[in-house]
Amino acid sequence: MGQAGDEERLWWWKLCSDRKAEEDFKFIHSRAVLAQPAASSWAAPDPQNTLGMEPPSLKQEEEKVLVSEHSWQPCPKARRRLQGCLEVVKGLLFRVGEDWYFLFVLGVLMATISFMMDLIIFRLYEAHRWLYQEVGDYLVLKYLSWTIYPVALTAFSTGFANSITPHSGGSGIPELKTILSGVELEEYLAIKNFGAKVVGLTCTLSAGSTVFLGKLGPFVHLSSMVAAYLGKMRTSVIREYEDKFKQNEMLVAAQAVGVATVFGAPISGVLFSIEVMSSHFAVRDYWRGFFAATCGAFMFRLLAVFNSEQGKTGQGREQLCSVLCPPLKIHVPLPSSSETIAALFKSDLKIDFPFDLPETFFFVILGAICGAIACAYLFCQRWLLAAVKENRLTGRLLATDKPLYTALVVLLLASITFPPGLGQLMASRLSMKEHLISLFDNRSWFVLAQNVSMAAPQLGDPRGLWQEWCHPSATIFGTLVFFLLMKFWMLTLATTLPMPAGYFMPVFVYGAAIGRLHGEVLALLFPHGIRTEGTAYPIVPSGYALAGAAAFSGAVTYSVSTALLVCEATGHMAHVLPVVLAVLVANAIAQKWQPSFYDGTIIVKKLPYLPRIRSRHIASYRVVVKEFMEQQVVAVTKSDGFEEVLAALNATTDKEYPVVESKGSPTLVGTISRAKLVAFLQSHEHPQAPPGPLQEKPASTGTLGEDCAIEPIVLQLSPWTSLHQAHHLFELLKLQCIFVTHYGELVGAVTRTELRRAIEELAKDA
Repeated sequence: MGQAGDEERLWWWKLCSDRKAEEDFKFIHSRAVLAQPAASSWAAPDPQNTLGMEPPSLKQEEEKVLVSEHSWQPCPKARRRLQGCLEVVKGLLFRVGEDWYFLFVLGVLMATISFMMDLIIFRLYEAHRWLYQEVGDYLVLKYLSWTIYPVALTAFSTGFANSITPHSGGSGIPELKTILSGVELEEYLAIKNFGAKVVGLTCTLSAGSTVFLGKLGPFVHLSSMVAAYLGKMRTSVIREYEDKFKQNEMLVAAQAVGVATVFGAPISGVLFSIEVMSSHFAVRDYWRGFFAATCGAFMFRLLAVFNSEQGKTGQGREQLCSVLCPPLKIHVPLPSSSETIAALFKSDLKIDFPFDLPETFFFVILGAICGAIACAYLFCQRWLLAAVKENRLTGRLLATDKPLYTALVVLLLASITFPPGLGQLMASRLSMKEHLISLFDNRSWFVLAQNVSMAAPQLGDPRGLWQEWCHPSATIFGTLVFFLLMKFWMLTLATTLPMPAGYFMPVFVYGAAIGRLHGEVLALLFPHGIRTEGTAYPIVPSGYALAGAAAFSGAVTYSVSTALLVCEATGHMAHVLPVVLAVLVANAIAQKWQPSFYDGTIIVKKLPYLPRIRSRHIASYRVVVKEFMEQQVVAVTKSDGFEEVLAALNATTDKEYPVVESKGSPTLVGTISRAKLVAFLQSHEHPQAPPGPLQEKPASTGTLGEDCAIEPIVLQLSPWTSLHQAHHLFELLKLQCIFVTHYGELVGAVTRTELRRAIEELAKDA
């Protein structure tokens, strides 16, 4: 390169003394050598240069200096030793499996977010109560403070969430069920939705009992978004490709974490997530869900202990033990700030003799009542959700001005729950948690109401919350019946609001009210209890409230794990047998007549989700693939050229095409993706060829079988395969399309569209 180039290389060699610097020097030298032919191709040779080569230009010299400045770093030996130590630590940590660490982070992170959201919601809700009390006895000001506050919060929730992303509204569980079934919903799990969902959900829950919405569904969606983001971080840390199976494993664990961090119930959280969101569950994912849910529930309760112990040191050890080993009997004289540490919803159920054997009959009747009411609720909710979208006025508001629709609906609901008005017959001053605490009261309200004055109760004493259900002009039974009648259509209307909200907690409270009414009626009919073997044991109305909450919520969501959920949330296990009986009866009735809440939402939203085969009649097994498969299938042959492949791509927009042997012999030999067919067209010199990357090799003139790799067929159906078998394969393997062959020859294809249409026709015939 000349004398200048030799001096420069010598200077760099002296500067770079260790092995790492030698590698940098070799890299820079190779850059300079590779740049020389390009320069000599356009520059005239220097007659004074004996080697006939062009010296490097000024631009090349600047590039070499920049490369050298970025390549050289101080302390190369220390950096190599530190990097080696990090690799050793990484190998030791991930020797037991990297999933443990990411699941632990997922559980702790979601528990912290859940707890912080609860603190903010509590402060905002208390601010609403303070505002309502401070305005005095002016009825107009009381009405404005009661209505304007939730209207402003919910309108902001709707506007803020939908302005960032349209996927932040609603529960989120129907979309997650669709994703777990194998369908890709773009940007639904994007991390940018996280902030919109958190802010929107916080404002929604701060509106309190006026809107009467919950937290479970959106928080499961939040947990799934965090799990998807942690999955991407996992691939960058361990440097492995993350396939769909790994993504599903993290999503399954995230769903369990979402339930566990809301109720503080890890066991029922895992079971509930499996029942509600998974059609088929892999046993290998079982431990992931339990581990992450346990970490989340433990962290959630631990944060509650630390929060209640600000300024207190004498009872911390006792409360921490109650977190680790929660007692069954929750009748412990603890301060009001720590009464819900051992159990999320305080109860004082006695376990000496919780129920008598003849009472199981009344629990079965309660399950039947909850199942019948759940069928009516599911039908009305699905009908109203579709009617609101099809109506000209409400449909236009939902399409163009969602905050205005939310404000109008919330204004109606807040006006009805106004305490001096109809709200005094519905215990509207109580929050949803206080509703459950009062409904789980161990004492009989009818007996207490006969011995108490009608003075306005003070909110704050858990044992005095039942007085909110008392009214001078109505009995306990009247207020409970009025609450059930009004909340039935109010809950149905609230499900149409386009803002982040959960719908499990409202039906949970509604079921507890049904059980409480049932228990109070039995306590009135049997004031001394049911006498068996000469001993009479009194009726415990709160036990029926537990069974009603589990039975109604289980019937609405098609789950049995609500029986365990209500026991974990209250810390009371003595009523588990009658509660399970009530849940089973309610599920049997609801599953016979109506789809679940989330399946009904999927139907209304028209999500690409395979419905369940509800009919178990023998005729459902007689339906075969030949009756509903798509017979007009666009296929390509191994001998097809440019024109044939172009015609196939223009005919359909399928992502995968079947490949047959020839036109005369349609033997299925494999499949080929649409991307490969487009690349095949780009490799040809043709006027209709799509634009593509520049090809170094000459244009191809071969056939499809010569230039493209054909994927072999791993699964195919027979025309006589039953509908049940095809449905099972689609759900188990998360398939999108299966080709049908007869003696090896392609005769049709079955996609999710044909399968869904066949199931719907089967349900109509049944």
